[in-house]
Formats: sequence, C-alpha cells, structure tokens
Amino acid sequence: MQHDKVLILDFGSQYTQLIARRVRELNIYCEIHPYNKIPTNLDEFKAVVLSGSPQSVRGDAALHPDLSGIRGHKPMLAVCYGAQYLAHFSGGVVAPSNTREYGRANLSFVKENEVFFEGVNAGSQVWMSHSDTIKELPTNGVLLASTHDVENAAYKIEGEATYAIQFHPEVYHSTDGKTLLQNFLVNIAGLQQDWTPDSFVDETVADLKAKIQDDKVVLGLSGGVDSTVAAILLHKAIGKNLYCIFVNNGLLRKDEFSSVLTQYEGMGLNVKGVDASARFLDALEGLEDPELKRKAIGRVFIEVFDDEAHMIQDVKWLAQGTIYPDVIESVSATGGPSATIKSHHNVGGLPDYMKLNIVEPLRALFKDEVRRVGASMGIDPKLLGRHPFPGPGLAIRILGDITAEKVRILQEVDAIFINGLREWDLYDKVWQAGAMLLPVNSVGVMGDERTYEKCVALRAVESTDGMTADWVNLPYEFLQKTSNDIINKVKGVNRVVYDISSKPPATIEWE
Repeated sequence: MQHDKVLILDFGSQYTQLIARRVRELNIYCEIHPYNKIPTNLDEFKAVVLSGSPQSVRGDAALHPDLSGIRGHKPMLAVCYGAQYLAHFSGGVVAPSNTREYGRANLSFVKENEVFFEGVNAGSQVWMSHSDTIKELPTNGVLLASTHDVENAAYKIEGEATYAIQFHPEVYHSTDGKTLLQNFLVNIAGLQQDWTPDSFVDETVADLKAKIQDDKVVLGLSGGVDSTVAAILLHKAIGKNLYCIFVNNGLLRKDEFSSVLTQYEGMGLNVKGVDASARFLDALEGLEDPELKRKAIGRVFIEVFDDEAHMIQDVKWLAQGTIYPDVIESVSATGGPSATIKSHHNVGGLPDYMKLNIVEPLRALFKDEVRRVGASMGIDPKLLGRHPFPGPGLAIRILGDITAEKVRILQEVDAIFINGLREWDLYDKVWQAGAMLLPVNSVGVMGDERTYEKCVALRAVESTDGMTADWVNLPYEFLQKTSNDIINKVKGVNRVVYDISSKPPATIEWE
C-alpha cells in the first residue's frame, strides 16, 4: 500500500523533529530532509512543510532552498523561518523585531471562514521563537491571524495552496497546533490518515520477506524496546532464519545479562548470549573523550558480531534497531543544517571487511511509534515500557575513563535508583532514568572519619520522543531514601545530587 507522504525541509530548527512527530500523530507519514538536499522525485510527496531555523533571512548566512518544484505546485506550509523566507524574498519586508517574540502569546485576530484556521479561535495560545518579524506581507499575501505584538502571525498566498505562520504549531504550548496541522494536511492538502501501527507491521513484514527471502539474518539484541520490536518483526517475516545475539559489553545494568536472556525465553526467538565484557573494557582503557568511547564500543561491538556471524553458516544480513531520531541526529554528517549532537554507533554502515547487508526495520519510526508497533504485535507491556538505555551503556554515564571498579560502583547505584522507582510506583511515570558517575571526588564524613569519595548524579526525565525532555519532579522523600541507600550501601560514593536540567539546552545523557 502506498501512503501519502509529507516532505519536511529542515533549516536547522531544534523543533524540526517535533513537526514530524505531530504529523505522525495524525497517522500521516512524513520524512525530514535537509533544505539543501531536496529529494529529486517530488512526485512522492503530497505536501511540503518548511521548518524554522536559527538563521536570519536578512543575514549573509540565510539558507536558500530551491522551491521551484514545490511552490505553486504542492500545498506548502512555511513555519517561522520558512514564513519569513517567503516574505523576504517574495516582495515582503522582514526586519528585526522591536519586542521580544519568544514564548507564549495569544491570537488576537483570526480571519473568519478560513479552512486553515477552522476550529481555532482568537485567544488561542501559540508559541513564538524568533528575533525577526514580518513587517509587510509578500506579494499576494493575505493576513490570516495576528497576536497583540505580532501583526503578521499567519498569512496565505492568494492563488496558491501556500500558508505561512510565524509561530510553532508543533510545540505543545501551541494549544491548537495539532488542529492547524490537520487542517492543512487533511482539509487543504487532502492527505489520507492511514499510517497506523497495524499497517506498518503488515507492510514491513511483507517487505522483509521480499528483501531477505531465504537468507539468514543476525541481530544484536539489547533487551530494550527497539531491538526487541525489530526482532519480532523479523521473526514474523523469516522465522528460524533470524539469529539473535545478545552481547554483554560489561557496561550493562546490574544482572541485566542473565535477566534479559531469561526474558527472551518463551518469545520463540533464537538467542545466543556472548560475554565479551573483558574485550570492551580493554578497548576502553584510558579513553576519556565521549566520542572516542562511543567509537571504541561500536568498533568492538562490530568485531564481536563479526566473530559470531562467522559461526553462522551463510549469514547475509545484519539487522539493527536503528530508529528515526538516530538517523536525524546523525544527518549533519551528510551536510544537513542540524548540528550533530552525538554520533550513534548503529548509524553509518559497516566496515568493508564485514560483508553483510544491513536491514533496519524501524528506521522510519520514532520511539513512541516503536512502542505502538510492539503493542500491536502483542509484545509484553512491561517490556515495551522499559526505559530507553544507550547503546554504549554505562560507558557514557561514567564521565572520564572507564575501569571495572567504576562500572561496579555505577551498576550498584543504578540498581538502587531504578529498583526504587519501581517500588515507589514511579517507573512508568518516567521516560528515562539513570545515574551518572562524575569525575569528582568530594569530602564527606562517615562515622567519625573523613572520606574523599565519588559523587553521583541521578537523572530522570519526562518526554514523548526523546527529542525534548523535562526533568521529573520526584518526591523529596523518595530522593532522600535513595540518596541514603546509595551512600550507605555503595562503597566508594559519599555524595548524591539530582540533575534538574531540561533538553534543550542539556541532553538526556551527560555524554
């Protein structure tokens, strides 16, 4: 089945991924592409959205997309930078704003009988984030909405299905943002809302069968949501020809190697456990830089896989649990405008010596979509509810160099924190939680003795997709008990702090 598609052109906004999330929530498929790498076959897309950008359309560094095959040919929604770009280069005027246009605002005027604003009334809250503002509309521009400070908050181009807004409909603070997106995509552009978990499963299984046929596939399981859902999809498609390997890199949570292997029993998967902890710790010895640690882990992971894959006769494919945020966060390596926040060890292919094709069944999905797909296949809700855990494991939660002793300390700390969240019925209220071992020793007193030991930071965040996240306001009583338990039970730690940073500007992990 061919789904209607939306093309989102990324100009580097921190919110671009959220636009995609909101579109997907409407059961409409979309793809993000850099503004300067527009797909050659535009016939695949039924509508186009231009994202915001940290750049100014008035500056020398203004980003110029080639809209010749889009504008006037396809319904187009320009958001923030996109709206200013259309105005500035099409007969309008964009100037620095006299007032600070950042944060919450309310629509003071909405043009009546406009399909784009159907169901959206004056007073509706929107989220602004720009330093320039549109002083005059472009040629054939028609004003659709204003706020108290921003007269040209929304407009359309007469004679085209082109709409533009200076606020961000994708952000939750824009209360009717989803309605606006639906009005544009469904009522104006005419897209079908048929991108559902069930349709994804049916189509993916059929595609996997056609692509892999009778070949053998090897897949690395981690016990997490992504690799498990990928495994079940592949199992549905190729059954016994799927060979799952669970590698203990020595950086897993406490007792996770044995518990994960037990977890997969009864799921019908063919799983082999490989304990390669010593190999990983040797490769990490003396490394402090986060990127070097990630690269070392990725390299050894591939080497271990290569060794194991050679034991399976005629294996042709390596399956990976890569999901869409991994792809997006790594896109700048190919010249996109978004900064590379961190590299992902499962994005970017394999070394030449590993002669396997890659298959990534989840490459198009965000994390919450992966969970919905898993639920539609009947996977245990407890497994689907597991917090995300980074591929490099505790290596990026131990700031600085890695030693077996530091891993032991952090495993103990992490176990107390995570088990405590479960006992206090807080685990499912948190998107992701973990502890960080800091490269800091602090003075303490235990009994009558002075100590000089490690400091750990606890981190718990709420999120929908990991692209943005807020810290969780955990009960003081819980934090007090957890801190006491950690300091009393984990040798080598004498101080516990709680991280109250949101993403952005911080990231969820510390490295």
